[in-house]
Amino acid sequence: MADDARVSYGQCRCAAVRFSVAAPPLITAACHCRGCQRMTASAFSVSALYPADRFKVIAGRTVLGGLRGATQHHFCAACMSWLFTYPEGLSDYVNVRITLLDDADSLSPFIETYVAEKVSWASTPAEFSFAHQPSAEELPGLVAEFASRQR
Repeated sequence: MADDARVSYGQCRCAAVRFSVAAPPLITAACHCRGCQRMTASAFSVSALYPADRFKVIAGRTVLGGLRGATQHHFCAACMSWLFTYPEGLSDYVNVRITLLDDADSLSPFIETYVAEKVSWASTPAEFSFAHQPSAEELPGLVAEFASRQR
């Protein structure tokens, strides 16, 4: 893993799996889709997108969970906490569950997706909302806007 001024660490609920990420997030998001609601047993999932080559599991073992398709959801083999996801079509990136990071308080959702499936009482501080996902044309601008606010 390359050196970077910012290294964040995280762990699952039982601390059997520890991981690090040596980069700032590219963007943060809350996902309100029914799949995330069911996998978290909550109103939404929150994640931060990072370059996959800057992410590393440093202790423990993960297992695949979720639907086990092109999108790969990794869970702690011991406590089954949902840790991170390699999204379909974005193999160079990893979505890490924000609340598992030791510095979770420093990150909040910048965008929210699948608000068309959102439960009525759920709210986030996200600045941009999308009925489903932002388009491929919108994403670079959102990433740039997020980066400009992180400095």
